[in-house]
Amino acid sequence: MDGKGRALDNVYVERLWRSLKSYETMAQMAEGVARYFHFYNAERFHQSLEYQTPDQMYESFVPQTRLPSVA
Repeated sequence: MDGKGRALDNVYVERLWRSLKSYETMAQMAEGVARYFHFYNAERFHQSLEYQTPDQMYESFVPQTRLPSVA
């Protein structure tokens, strides 16, 4: 770490801030981030998860419980 504000110190965080600053409004940023989180967790296959999405991997470990039906 060479100093304050040096991009090479933390390139991933610096890139994240650059991406977030490119939005014109907070509403656009919130929508864009939500869309990306959905893509990353529900659509994008991950090699480390045996080419499943994080949502698929999560669903395979969480027991499926049913709520009692209300008559």
